[in-house]
Amino acid sequence: MKLFTPNAILLQKAKREGYAVGAFNLNNMEIAQAIIETAEEERSPVIMQASQGAIQYAGVDYIAAIARAAAERATVPVSLHLDHGTSFEQNVECLRAGFSSIMFDGSKLPLQENIAITKRICEIAHVVGVSVEGELGQIGKISDKITKEQLEKMKANPQEAQEFVKQTGVDALAIAVGNIHGMQKQEAEIDVPRIETIERLTNIPLVLHGASGIPNESVRQAIKAGICKINIDTELRKAFVRGINIVLKEDPSGIDPRKILGKAKMEMKEAVREKIRLFGCKGKA
Repeated sequence: MKLFTPNAILLQKAKREGYAVGAFNLNNMEIAQAIIETAEEERSPVIMQASQGAIQYAGVDYIAAIARAAAERATVPVSLHLDHGTSFEQNVECLRAGFSSIMFDGSKLPLQENIAITKRICEIAHVVGVSVEGELGQIGKISDKITKEQLEKMKANPQEAQEFVKQTGVDALAIAVGNIHGMQKQEAEIDVPRIETIERLTNIPLVLHGASGIPNESVRQAIKAGICKINIDTELRKAFVRGINIVLKEDPSGIDPRKILGKAKMEMKEAVREKIRLFGCKGKA
C-alpha cells in the first residue's frame, strides 16, 4: 500500500459526497504534525502541500521526508502535493521525490502553451499513478493591490476551462473566481455562478486557492457549486505566529524552542480543525 494517496482519489470521493478536502501548506515539522494530528482527531482525509517558498526554504528532499514521517503515523488518507509548480522540471523533481500529486501553474502563459505543458506532465504522472492539478485564470497576491476591474479580467473563462480539461486530461482544476493569495481578512468576493458553470462544463473536481481570505458562507457556497479542494496557508501562518507571541509574552526571556514551537503547533491545530469542519470533511476518512 502506498504511503500517500493521489489527490484524484480524495477529490473524486469529495465530489460524489459534496464536501471539500483541506490542502494545508507545509513548511516545517511542527506544521506537518499539526496537520496530521488534527486530521487523525477529526477522522478527515487531508492534503499536505509544498509551495515554491517551502521548497526554496527547506528543499524538496526535506519537505518530502517530513511529510513521510508524519504520514507514517496516520490512519487517514494523506496526500503530498506540489502547489503552484512553475516548470516541467520542478514537477518531475517532485514526482521523483515521492509526491502523490503535482501541479503545473501555467496560468500566466498563453492558453495553448499552458495546455501543452500541462498535458505533457499529465502523460508522465499518470503512468505512475500520480494525479495532476492545472490552473486557469490568474490568482493574484494581496500585495499586488489588484483593482476590482483587474480582478474581473483575471477570472477563469468557462469555455477555455472546458477546452483545457479536454485537451490535457488533468485530474483537478484550480480556477480564478475572485480569490486572492495572502489575504489576512475574509473579504474576497467569490463568483459562485462562474464556479457552477465551469463545473458543469468540465465535470472534474475544482480547486479554490487563497481561501484564507474568503468568508465562511462563501466557502460553503463554493463547495456546493463544485469546489472539492481548498488551499489554506495564511491562516496557518497567523496561528503559528500567534502561538509564538503568546509564549514570549508570558516569558520574554524564554529560550526553549520546544516550548515556543509547541504552542505554535497547538494554535495551528485549532486553525486546521476549524477548516476541516467548515469544509465538511470531518468523519470522511
